[in-house]
Amino acid sequence: MQPSESPLALDVNRVDYSYGAYIALQNLSLSIESGQIFALLGPNGSGKTTLFRLIGTLSPLQSGDIFVFGQSVRHQQGLVRGLLGVVFQAPSLDAKLTVLENIQCQAALYGLSGSTLRNRIAEVTKQMGITDRLNSLTGQLSGGLKRRVELAKGILHRPRLLLLDEPSTGLDPASRLDLWHALTRLRDLSGTTIVLTTHLLDEADKADRIAIMHAGQTVAVGRPQVLRQELGGQILSIQTDAPEVVTQWLADRQLEAQAIGNQLRVTGPMTVSILEQLTASFGTRLQSLTLGQPSLEDVFIARTGHQFWSHHEPE
Repeated sequence: MQPSESPLALDVNRVDYSYGAYIALQNLSLSIESGQIFALLGPNGSGKTTLFRLIGTLSPLQSGDIFVFGQSVRHQQGLVRGLLGVVFQAPSLDAKLTVLENIQCQAALYGLSGSTLRNRIAEVTKQMGITDRLNSLTGQLSGGLKRRVELAKGILHRPRLLLLDEPSTGLDPASRLDLWHALTRLRDLSGTTIVLTTHLLDEADKADRIAIMHAGQTVAVGRPQVLRQELGGQILSIQTDAPEVVTQWLADRQLEAQAIGNQLRVTGPMTVSILEQLTASFGTRLQSLTLGQPSLEDVFIARTGHQFWSHHEPE
């Protein structure tokens, strides 16, 4: 098989990366098939932004290799950059220019001009639903519209892989939903593979597949609904000032609890009757009881033993 015919949009092989004594990535391997929306989910310090920068050729590899559609980031950087579109977390629009002028500036970087450029502008602005805003100053647009202009710039040269770093940053819920609709249209209409980083659990839940990251490693990879189902049944969350006593009480009933501070997490098939028994046995020693379906946060806790928001190291 020739490299350019690789079925994988992204293939990360045994990558390590450190900032001095701080280890950002540890022996990380990850494969992403083409035509998907794939989310790298993790709290601050999990390594997702470092991985984003390595894939995007913004930082040099220290160990291992990354292949984009079969092309090596280490050895074929120029070819890789031609396959990528990148939308950064920080806005890259000139607020004093119109939407059209911003897109034309991007086109100049890729040497697009003439009828080719006109056709591409018509195509991407239609895809992003901003055709009627071409003459608007970007500084006067809503956050959601600005993100769609950023996306239009990012796909102007028809990249096969689009990288988005925390794309929902600063957007209200309606704008976030609008952005997600734009991404799914892009995937469905052009087959573009989209890889995004996020710390938002609900955003990752919309992706086709995700990798949950913690301490520079992937702790879970798969479809969000499958990862949640693997926990089985329901999640019982118990807030108590007597975690050891409650843990033993649960063990006596063949239920295993995972302790996170003063909170206990119990997975598996359960009924409301267990709540009634707990309340009767411990009364005021229980601050709260919550029974619900597993979430991605529950997956993170089950795989790492940490709460999702408990770490805030720089990435």
